Amino acid sequence: MDSLPVPLAPVAAPATHTAPAVVLRGTPPAAGPEALLQLLEQAGAGAPVLTATRSWITRRDSAHSQTAYAKDASWWLVWCAATGTDPTTVRPTDADDYATALRETGLSKSTRARRLAAASSWYRYLVRADVTGRNPFTGMERPSVSADSSSTRGMTAAELAQLLTYAREQESARTYALLVTLATTAGRIGSVLAATLGALGHDQGHRTADLTVKGDKTKRVVLVPLAVQALETYLATRPDAAEDEPLFATRTGRPMDEPAAYRLLQRVATAAGIESANSISPHSLRHSYATALLDQGVPLADVQDAMGHADPRTTRRYDRLAGALHRSPSYRMQDELTKAMRAADAS
Repeated sequence: MDSLPVPLAPVAAPATHTAPAVVLRGTPPAAGPEALLQLLEQAGAGAPVLTATRSWITRRDSAHSQTAYAKDASWWLVWCAATGTDPTTVRPTDADDYATALRETGLSKSTRARRLAAASSWYRYLVRADVTGRNPFTGMERPSVSADSSSTRGMTAAELAQLLTYAREQESARTYALLVTLATTAGRIGSVLAATLGALGHDQGHRTADLTVKGDKTKRVVLVPLAVQALETYLATRPDAAEDEPLFATRTGRPMDEPAAYRLLQRVATAAGIESANSISPHSLRHSYATALLDQGVPLADVQDAMGHADPRTTRRYDRLAGALHRSPSYRMQDELTKAMRAADAS
């Protein structure tokens, strides 16, 4: 690979990584854009690399997208550090080795595809900024997620009821409101935590919330009465909160962050007696929303719209009963034919 005009030394692993072993799961090495830039700067990256990386991140409109890209890209940098790979001279075979390491770590196809895409996007921008000459991820085979079932640990409707009942009776109003909102809107945790009080509103007689979703777009979701009541109870504890303040705030007034929400959910799930509570994440509530509705026969297109999926194949990953014989449309076809035949006999 053509070397970078400004040397970029192999990125040093964060202080929490005391061993040279490659660690590719858990808390991301960089929690956000500034942490990613600090990681590069500490490794000796030159000004052109830092400037290009900052532009690569900040060209995205939403803070949520910027943070997501920074987190995913940081895994590649730590892999380079742990394996002694120099990002300035990295070869396509090194990128393939990284992809193999992600797979052997046991990560889902969607997670692996997302991290590879982030690393490729970073190099593609460095090429565009004339900081490097080639993207080592170009042309690589990436995991196909269209037919891959979701690996997220979901919950049954009974488990969700058990979780929410416990939270309502034993936890704070904020905790209960957060869990109910996640369970009834299918909102991604980042989108819900990024919402402000000003995102709440009314539309055509419905209570709503405007969430920032993938692609830096705004999606209006319905707040059902269960969620409205929980939110009103919680917000009654913050009577002077302004519209630009976070909907789910910490005691200091800052937005709750995703790691805190993850720990909160696991603690509540454990206390509520949910089986495999240590495998549950905020995405489990989104997963459960989709599987429950698809199991009940809600049309795929309606669930797709609620989930905000651009491709129906993504929604199909949540369908636990896909191909189940008792859901075969042949039975509906029989009903239509029977009606038509009876009409013909009567004429």
